[in-house]
Amino acid sequence: MAEKVRFGISPKLSLMLLIVALVPLLTIWYLSYKNVTELTAEKANLELNAINNKLVTFVDAWIDMNERMLIQNASLASMQSMDQFQQEPMLKTITKYYDWAYLAFTVDPQGDNVSRSDGKPPKYYGDRAYFKQILNGQQIGRQVLIGKTSGEPAMVLSTGIFDSNRALTGVLAQAMTLADLSSKIVNTRIGNSGFTFLVDENGLVIAHPEEEMTKSRVDLSGHQAIEALAKGQSESIFANEDGEQVVAVAQKTAHGYTVVSQQDYDEAYQLIQAENQRAIILLTATLAMILLSAFLVSKWLTAPIRNLTEVANKYSEGQLDLEISGLGRSDEIGQLSQAIDRMGTSIRLAMNRLKKKK
Repeated sequence: MAEKVRFGISPKLSLMLLIVALVPLLTIWYLSYKNVTELTAEKANLELNAINNKLVTFVDAWIDMNERMLIQNASLASMQSMDQFQQEPMLKTITKYYDWAYLAFTVDPQGDNVSRSDGKPPKYYGDRAYFKQILNGQQIGRQVLIGKTSGEPAMVLSTGIFDSNRALTGVLAQAMTLADLSSKIVNTRIGNSGFTFLVDENGLVIAHPEEEMTKSRVDLSGHQAIEALAKGQSESIFANEDGEQVVAVAQKTAHGYTVVSQQDYDEAYQLIQAENQRAIILLTATLAMILLSAFLVSKWLTAPIRNLTEVANKYSEGQLDLEISGLGRSDEIGQLSQAIDRMGTSIRLAMNRLKKKK
């Protein structure tokens, strides 16, 4: 009896075809996936950086415009007079032409209110941060606070008023709503999931798509993107409170505020997922084609070999009148078939000679 073949030519051939086809295919797929991943990451980061840079430029330009206006008005003779009746018309002009400025006022070096645009009674401002910043030698004072009237974040800018000897004689300040600034931040959308927000130098919200966070001036100093920026990383990937991956870019403005643009990782890197799906489909289709090809080729090769094996086994049992397939083939199997046929002929002749001698 012929010994049963445990691992024949067919599975060996299939395995060989798989290895030969899959190794280069997997190599090409890996290099393609790596390239697409790098390009997609670069594209996503470039998009977020472009949006962030645009917003940073807008924030800086908006604040710079108001600061220049204050400095120019502080240099006017009517302001330098520190006289209430000379200053008030100028203060009202500021709030008239800068409609986001709801109050313009002056303060003497002791912190007492000299004049104001709204006609209300004077107040004491000596304890305000923006006033103290000017007394400490800063050209511009800034403070973001919640407006008592609007309940919305407001910004107060201040600058010094100097006499002809460059001695500080008072402070000019304006309180402004941040509606224009906030709308630019809040209305900037990135895809379906992305958004931007702005915080001050202490991490307190100035503008955020969630209105309550803006009104409450939530402390976002612990936000992952802001913490990453503090470590020198403007780009970061992290998990949000829902456990979803987020990619973000954070950048400081020239005035110390921070703009953050973020987007869900899955949306930002959806091209990678699409590439993975295409790769899986390609690998599956290739594997199926290889297996089918291996099956057909191995059957084409092994069928005549099995026939020749059966013929050889029957020769050994004395069955010599057998039909051999593959004699007309021009390959190695054809040569093997012809050799076994000649062997059968030789055995038959030898057997006939032995019979004649008897």
